Amino acid sequence: MLRLSEVKLPLEHTEADIQSAILKKLSLAPKDLIRHKIFKRSYDARKRGAVSFVYIIDIETTREQQLLQKFKKDPHIVPTPDTSYRYVTQSSSGLEQRPIVIGCGPCGMFAGLLLAQMGFRPIILERGKAVHDRSVDTFGFWSKAKFNPESNAQFGEGGAGTFSDGKLYSRIKDANHHGRKVLAELVNAGAASEILYINKPHIGTYRLVKIVENIRNTIAALGGETRFQSRVEQINIENGQVCGITLASGEYLPSQHVILAVGHSARDTFEMLHQAGVYIEPKPFSIGFRVEHPQTVIDKCRLGSQAGHPMLGAADYSLVHHCANGRSVYSFCMCPGGQVVAATSEVGRVVTNGMSQYERSGKNANSGIVVGITPADYPESPIAGIEFQRRLEEQAFALGGGTYEAPGQLVGDFLAAQASTQLGTVKPSYKPGVHLCDLSSSLPDYAIEAIREAIPAFDKQLDGFAMHDAVLTGVETRTSSPICIKRGDDYQSLNTKGLYPAGEGAGYAGGILSAGVDGIKVAEAVALSIQNQ
Repeated sequence: MLRLSEVKLPLEHTEADIQSAILKKLSLAPKDLIRHKIFKRSYDARKRGAVSFVYIIDIETTREQQLLQKFKKDPHIVPTPDTSYRYVTQSSSGLEQRPIVIGCGPCGMFAGLLLAQMGFRPIILERGKAVHDRSVDTFGFWSKAKFNPESNAQFGEGGAGTFSDGKLYSRIKDANHHGRKVLAELVNAGAASEILYINKPHIGTYRLVKIVENIRNTIAALGGETRFQSRVEQINIENGQVCGITLASGEYLPSQHVILAVGHSARDTFEMLHQAGVYIEPKPFSIGFRVEHPQTVIDKCRLGSQAGHPMLGAADYSLVHHCANGRSVYSFCMCPGGQVVAATSEVGRVVTNGMSQYERSGKNANSGIVVGITPADYPESPIAGIEFQRRLEEQAFALGGGTYEAPGQLVGDFLAAQASTQLGTVKPSYKPGVHLCDLSSSLPDYAIEAIREAIPAFDKQLDGFAMHDAVLTGVETRTSSPICIKRGDDYQSLNTKGLYPAGEGAGYAGGILSAGVDGIKVAEAVALSIQNQ
């Protein structure tokens, strides 16, 4: 097949228009076009009110070789690459020990799935509950029910990604097309097939719940096992080699191959690993607030007169500003038509995140507005970033009134350095609720200074961003892991053989897709290691 890229069409076009564009570009007669399939669809909104769709299309034609020769200098007409996934090995019968996967977020889930598909019958350990029960706990907490530190927006089947926008795009280099494998498995588990071709695909929280359950059932059917409410108390190491794990219940599970896919909030696990001597380095991350605007403001600014068109949906944005004090401020995890959610995993702390349902039909747009920080801001130890986060989350809990309400402030008041006392036109979506105050004490002075400089700068890029009634909700601290558990080319810890740090918690991913890809890579390394023993 041939891959044809940069096929541009107006917003109002039909399937017939796509075929006509192919025939025109290739000077092809209709009888020579056997079929075509959309590989990728995005839209170009650089000119407001003149949005166009941009396609990458795979075509089958009777004249493939002639066309390749004719357009050999055209980078937009090339042979379609092979993106099919091939397993690196298959298990021989009779495993002495089963590989263990700690964590059932996107990374652990895909690591477990791949190991199961290769016949290695993994044991997946998840400290939280199965996704349905976890959802009951999480939504219950948002409705002012009791907070469960082991079952919440961070901990439980599906990981933090379950209570997010379900975004499925990444900037990682993926020469082996592992990302395509992730998307294909999600479709097999019930996701809409459109995620295979639309730009910036997303699933939505409610749909993710069923998909996660289906993947778990697939793993079980292949001989794998998922154990819930099974927190790992200790990773047992002898002479620099992992030999097993001990659960909080006291149960010991032997294994010389342990994948650590615990996510960015398993702070007690990070502390345990540090005490055990596993090599860890501090890592940069970001801190800030969630900001909410009316989605209609974002749509109008980004799409102009075409705002609200059903083919375009709710508009998003991506912003960055480099500040005079040397800090950078950027938008993070932008959720069109979504809501701000309570994402704490520890008692007496407040953390925000954002999520959207599939329809993205909420009244507000929200995004993290965060400031980059580095280990120079928390130099005490390799895991000092954890305590840095905790201090900010405890302060947010206090500013919010000590009830898990989040501290909030109108953007206009924040810029004027005065406390907010009443809401305007924008009603914050955070549950259990928002307590208006002055956010200036919720972050370090350099972060407050940077965000105050960035918001007017963002307003020049996105008219209305600095609107007085927009709402800031604090604090956003879990943008990424504060540590990196370093690994070598064999994907094993630098100083602990048999321990495979993986995913976002270990510092090797930054979202659902990249975490799933990393899970696949690590599963491949484990499978090859077992086979070569």
